[in-house]
Amino acid sequence: MSSTPPSSENIWSSLRRFARPRPPAESCALCGVSLAPEHAHLVELSKRQLLCSCDACAILFSGQDGARYRRVLPRVEVLTNFLVDDAHWDELHLPINLAFFVPSAEFKRVRAYYPSPAGATESLLTFDVWDRLVRENPILSTLEPEVEAWLANRLGRSNEYYLVSIDECYKLVGLIRTHWRGLSGGTAVWESIGRFFTSLKDKAGSQGALPYARP
Repeated sequence: MSSTPPSSENIWSSLRRFARPRPPAESCALCGVSLAPEHAHLVELSKRQLLCSCDACAILFSGQDGARYRRVLPRVEVLTNFLVDDAHWDELHLPINLAFFVPSAEFKRVRAYYPSPAGATESLLTFDVWDRLVRENPILSTLEPEVEAWLANRLGRSNEYYLVSIDECYKLVGLIRTHWRGLSGGTAVWESIGRFFTSLKDKAGSQGALPYARP
């Protein structure tokens, strides 16, 4: 063992490593308890806002009609035979080929969101456009209002469609805001979007979700 005492420079260097600010831990929006990286979520219905939650608080709002919050249950399904042609997609009047669609029971309509550098931008759909989608793809009628979404990715050569819990959509919006650079977004954001959808397919497989087959 060396008998040479550590220099003051080395001592301060070590102390600085311990003094560096650590990223704040997430906590439950209702009770304040610290949360693990993977945790439950609630939607505050009046504000359409996603909240982090502990399991105990999330359970309180499972299956409660008329409550202030609604629990988000994990759901990821790949729709391998989803039917929407280019003409029908154009009727949605979205400026980007990446969007998610959330039904609202209270207002009896469907809200479409497309991610952007500033966050999720909302666009309301007309009833006839959505009804036609549901007629051709009845699985859309299984979406739980406010907490589940139809996620469409038509950015690449092959179109991808999913049924997901709303927290997955928030993850997508968040990573686009984080990685977007300049006018076109930059390489990093498109790579992160690719990784997101690869991860989504992996989750669908781990949940044992069955691909949708039109009756």
